[in-house]
Amino acid sequence: MTTQLEVRLKEHRLQAELTQSELASLVRVSRKTINTVENGVFVPSTVLALRLAKCLGVTVEDLFKLPE
Repeated sequence: MTTQLEVRLKEHRLQAELTQSELASLVRVSRKTINTVENGVFVPSTVLALRLAKCLGVTVEDLFKLPE
């Protein structure tokens, strides 16, 4: 069974006026990792999801949620 994750990372990143590279640097991953998370190709680890949320000033649930 495959569960698709709803990802709102790009929306929050753009609101924070950050490029993928800038966000990647802040959370200590590659730009490609940010790109693949934004495009739903890669599901982030709990640690990365928490880092992203903290950096963007939102909750993990604001960035990622399971479809209803």
